[in-house]
Parts: sequence; structure tokens; C-alpha cells
Amino acid sequence: MDKISGTFETRSSGSTLRSAILDILPLALAVVPWGILCGSLALQSGLTSLQAQFMSLVVFAGAAQLAALGLISGGGGNPVAILGSTAVVSSRHLLYSAVFRPDVLALPLRWRLSLAFLLTDEMFAVTAAHKHRTGYFSPLYALISGLVFYLVWNLSTLTGIVLGSLFTGIEHLGFDFAIAVTFIAMVVPAIDTRPRLAAVLVSALLSVVCQMLQVPQGLLWASLIGMTVGYLLSKNKEA
Repeated sequence: MDKISGTFETRSSGSTLRSAILDILPLALAVVPWGILCGSLALQSGLTSLQAQFMSLVVFAGAAQLAALGLISGGGGNPVAILGSTAVVSSRHLLYSAVFRPDVLALPLRWRLSLAFLLTDEMFAVTAAHKHRTGYFSPLYALISGLVFYLVWNLSTLTGIVLGSLFTGIEHLGFDFAIAVTFIAMVVPAIDTRPRLAAVLVSALLSVVCQMLQVPQGLLWASLIGMTVGYLLSKNKEA
């Protein structure tokens, strides 16, 4: 068995490697259009090809990158504004980190830093599902799934940079729909209880209503209300 700083893998490294790749690959392929969009938009925002690729290599956060690119292209390239905007967009990662904190506390610093950098919505989703299935947290599984996603994301960004330098109007091809598809692909498999189903349905319905009524921060309110409904239903079920 593999030993990683006191954590024992109950499955072989080869099996963990295959499982991590197969689990993350569908989500990684789903964000390819998103990466292409980021790469092409980076060029339109005034970044060079090298800067655009470096952004994906270092930032590695699609939503944050799109938010930053929107500010840059709109003339609001103030570093404070960019950092503040991307911090708000990426704040959900604090919740992901809190979930994994008990599992990674005993790991060496290099492992914690690596997993923190590779932590994305997709890596969190598959790693949490793997822990639920097996009953243990696998640092190796989390690392491999994160690395595979990182590689696919940067290759798709590179594709967007190349296409963006050859053609114009790529952002009008509907690649932004991949964002919604990716999150749907992560959420649906996790709906295995009535409280979770209620949370998803309430959030989805309210987000549409808020969008129609132009409610400020409507998506945030819809999410908070949906989570509250799911929490209350789960507590009533336990009572």
C-alpha cells in the first residue's frame, strides 16, 4: 500500500491513477470550449499570446480569468479592482478548502500547497465523490485529477490563443455555454437526496426569477436561499 504522510491508500497507485483520470476526464473535456473562450478573449483584451497562456498557467481559474479579462478589456485594469473582483468570484474555494481541511492537515507542506493550487470546482467534485464512495480521502487521487484538469485547461487555452490569432469573432460561437454545462455535469450526479434536490430546484428557479426581475446579486441570493432550504430539510429529516 502507498503511504503519503501517514495516510494509507487502500487501493494500488495504478488503480487510483486510472480512477482519477477517468473520473475527471469528462469534466475536463467539458471545459475545453471555456478554455478556448478564455484564450481568445485574452488576446482581444490586449494581452500577448505569452501573457494569455501565462495567465492560465498561474491563475488557473476560469471564472476569475473571465472576470479579470472583462475588467481589462473594459478599461478597468486597476490591479486593486482586478484582485478584488477575482477574490469575490473565487471565494467559493474557501468552502472547498474547509471541507478538505481535516484530510490534508497531516500532509507535508508541499502536498498542501500543490492540492491548494490545483483545487477547482471540478477537482473538488470528483475528489469528494471518491471519498464518499471509498470512505477515505486520497491525496494521490486529488493530485492526479487536479493535474489532468490543469493540463487540459491549459491546452484548451492554447487552442483558443491560436484560433484567436487566426480568426475573429470566436466569442460569438456560443462557447460560453460550456460554463453552464460544466456546472450542470458536476451538480446532477450529486443529487442523491430529497434535500439536495430541493436545494437545486429552489436555486435554479429563483435564479431565473431574479434574472427576469433584474434583482441585484440575484444569483447569490438564489444560491443562499437554495442552500438554506436544503439545510432545513436535512435537519428536519434527522430530527
